[in-house]
Parts: sequence; structure tokens; C-alpha cells
Amino acid sequence: MIIELHMLQNFAPSCLNRDDTGAPKECEFGGYRRARISSQCIKRAIRDYFRETNLLSPEDVGYRTKKIQQMLVEALVSRDKSEDEAKKVVLKSLIGLGLEMARKMPEDTEYLMFVCKSEVEALADTMVQYWDKISQLPEQSLKSEKDDTEKGDTKKAGKKAFPEEVRKALLRSFDAGKAVDLALFGRMIADLPEKNIDAACQVSHAISTNKVNVEFDYFTAVDDLQPEEKTGAGMVGTMEFNSACYYRYANVDVNQLVDNLLGKPRAKATADELKEARALASTTIEAFIKASVNAIPTGKQTSMSAQNPPDFVFAVARDYGAWSLANAFARPVYPGKDGDVIQQSVVALVNYWNRLARAYGTDGIKAKPAFSLAEVPLDGLEKVENLDALIVAVDRAVTD
Repeated sequence: MIIELHMLQNFAPSCLNRDDTGAPKECEFGGYRRARISSQCIKRAIRDYFRETNLLSPEDVGYRTKKIQQMLVEALVSRDKSEDEAKKVVLKSLIGLGLEMARKMPEDTEYLMFVCKSEVEALADTMVQYWDKISQLPEQSLKSEKDDTEKGDTKKAGKKAFPEEVRKALLRSFDAGKAVDLALFGRMIADLPEKNIDAACQVSHAISTNKVNVEFDYFTAVDDLQPEEKTGAGMVGTMEFNSACYYRYANVDVNQLVDNLLGKPRAKATADELKEARALASTTIEAFIKASVNAIPTGKQTSMSAQNPPDFVFAVARDYGAWSLANAFARPVYPGKDGDVIQQSVVALVNYWNRLARAYGTDGIKAKPAFSLAEVPLDGLEKVENLDALIVAVDRAVTD
């Protein structure tokens, strides 16, 4: 089953997601410039919302970090190992697994890794189990004999010197288990492809339903301790911003989510394991919908405070397939005598949904609950009063 989420969210003047020049991100769509918020920015806001609101327990959320070495050292110190010895064992273990360490900062991995607390704890337990074998490995055996060799040679040398029995045990411990955000968003580890996780969730870049131009805020700051006889600002500058009504889209593949939470295909799971994974998947979908609706990017919020919740939320539960409704806005909406930009956007989206339904049919669609703050007809949708009612309708479709 696929769960889709469509939202319209009108933000006040803001700069929620910046490009490399500090300007709000943009794109061209339908031949017009649009405001844009990247999917990476949205997913980060969702993950932060999970953690900040305790929607999910700390054990169910992961960390994207280069600091796995430090996390493992802390776990080993908590198991009564000395910090110096723990650092040596962790470094040998990570290199033995084939992970690349950063040359300039060898306490970091070469790239960000998405890991969860249960993995770190399991890896630390395995290192304690094989402590003597790992400790006895000479440090130089994990390095290439030549100073000018490529990093790949160093990695190969480290893996070759590491006991295969210990490496296999560490790999078994490197298991995301029931980490919900890893199951949702997946991960890719170039050096350990067998530990990759296919994302159960797709999140699109949010794009404005209306044509948008960037504006400039000229600002000054006064030095509070400046002598009265002196004039002028202590600082002057400009900041780019915009205001736009965004269309947001995401979907979750429920079967893939269950597989990820199981750590194996559903066909290989016991009835009890499958029941537990499905229950956690249901909780995950509820948390994902709540976080998607409520999480807002943090860019420039201190100076602009664009804390605007969505005006329209529409969910679809279907057996297969997925429809982004972005093309409802191939022609930008314009406010006019018949309504504002939010109302016009809702009308355009609902009309486009109904055109798709007439053209392709609605076989496999189990539920399509929606609510709107804009007072416009929701013909063809199943109108509900609020977010809680929408979540209940989705959960009923998933569990039936």
C-alpha cells in the first residue's frame, strides 16, 4: 500500500532554505520562476520534529553524523573501558569493517553516516566480546606500508589484516533494527553496500504554486554603546527573501516500511514478527503525517518568524501507484476577485485531482481524506474536520 500526502502551505516573507549565495532557493517550473524548499531541508525538519516532540522514542530515531567513532568510544567507556584503549579498538574496528576515515580529521568518518543508538550499542557490545583479539592487532597492520598510497589501498590493507570472524560479528551488529527514520528515509554506505537501506518514503521539493520574485531587505543595526555625538549604523546589509504558497508532496510505501522495520523480507518473518512490524509501521505513518504537517524549516526564523501551518492537507491511501499533483500548478495561480492565492491553489489542486481520476480511474484507492482552512468545495475528496480525523482515516485504510 502507498500513503500519499499533499499539502498547500502559504509562508509569510521568509528565507527558509538558502542556496550557496544566501538567497532563497528557486527553480523554473512551467516556464515560470518558483520558490523552492529542498526535500533534504524538509526531511531534516521532519526528523528534528520527531526528536523535539517525542513523537517517537529516542531508540526509534537515528543520527546522521561523521562522529560514529566518538559515539562508540563513549559507549565503551560506559562499559568500563579506558578512553585511550577504546579509541584504539574503535578505530581498528571501523577500518577493519572497511569504512573510510577522514584524512584531515581521522576521528571522523570520510562521509556522513546514518546510524541509530541500538546499532552503536550492539557494535560496542561486540567490540567488548572480541576485545582481546582487536586490541592485540598491531596498529601498523591497519595501514598501508607506503605513505603515498591511495586511501583505497589503506582501506584494503585494514580489511585484510582484520580477523574475518570479528568482522562478520561486527557486521551482524550493524543492524538498524527498528530505527524508524532509517526505515523511512533509508541510507547509503558506499563502503558497506550490504548495510544500505532502501527508503520507504519519497519527499519532493516543495515548489510555489504562484510565480515568485526575490525581494531584498536592507537592514541596519545600531551599536548600543555608541557615543551620542557619533552618528551612523554599526552594521548595514541586505538579505534576500520571498513569500510563496508551496505545494508539498510525499509518499510512503507501507510494504517497504514493514520490510525495513523487520530487517528482512516479510516472507521470511514469523507471524509475531510481522504483527509487531506492522504495528510499528502504523505508528510510524501517524508520526510521519503529524511531523510533515507541523515541521517547518528553521532558516532565518529568528528574524522573520514565518510560522505558518498548512492551509490544505490531503492524504491518499492506495494499493499501488502514486500521483504527484504538481502539474496542477504548471500555470501559476494568481489571486483575483474570486479568492486569494491559497483559495486559488486549493481549487486548482482539487480540479486537477478530479481530472486525473476521470482519466485514469480510481481503482485501488482506499481512502482520500482532506481538510481545508480555505472555504472552497472539496468535490471528489472525503472531507474531514481536522488532522486527527485525517490520520484516523489513513490508519483505518492501512490496517483493514
